[in-house]
Amino acid sequence: MVFGSGGAGDSLVRATLAIHEPPLGDSVTPGGLISNFSFDFNPAQLSLSRRTTWEATAKALTKDGPQPEFLGPDPREMTVEIFLDSSHEPGGDTVLRRAEELLGCCSVTESSYAAKQPSPPWVVFQWGSFSTARFIAYVASVDVTYSLFGTSGVPIRATCRTQLKEIPRTIGSQNPTSGALTARRVHRAVAGDTLPSLAWREYGDATAWRAIAEANDIEDPSRLRPGTELMLPAAEEVR
Repeated sequence: MVFGSGGAGDSLVRATLAIHEPPLGDSVTPGGLISNFSFDFNPAQLSLSRRTTWEATAKALTKDGPQPEFLGPDPREMTVEIFLDSSHEPGGDTVLRRAEELLGCCSVTESSYAAKQPSPPWVVFQWGSFSTARFIAYVASVDVTYSLFGTSGVPIRATCRTQLKEIPRTIGSQNPTSGALTARRVHRAVAGDTLPSLAWREYGDATAWRAIAEANDIEDPSRLRPGTELMLPAAEEVR
């Protein structure tokens, strides 16, 4: 499926890619937030795909072929092009640094290496209310094409073709109405937010704030600064 986008004015909701530490142990909750990669320009298009796996074993005594057996659904995949441009500052290195940040999503994090559980970051793509494209994933590939360079040779324009592959949830975490695998979401804290108030709004249970604190490695729940990016676990995980 291919989805289009309109303009990218300041009034539009910006697409983001939340980059998290991978979980440790047997946890399936992304670790602490490494960075929140905000798009300068919303995608002109992105593609989503999902497949199913079937298997058919050839048999000699069949006229039209064997009956296929359904083995299960494959995780979702998404490909999105991220456009970077800093031609207004030809002497800067913003495009280079941001492209390297995306490329770094394919490298093992220092924390996971130190914990002897090496893994690249886990990510969550978000774009307003476009929930179909929101799921926990890993970055399978990043292809960067630099198309404009400053006087010093540093790139000032690039297109980063990024492929995300879903990290699926367990069967018990499926959405019973849609059959889609449930994903957590990211919330940006505003003035007045507290972990209990977020837990009440998200789960109808203020005591569930501990699950939010654990998912975000928060040691002092009384200190929640506006602008903090919080990973909110799926409701099934806090019951």
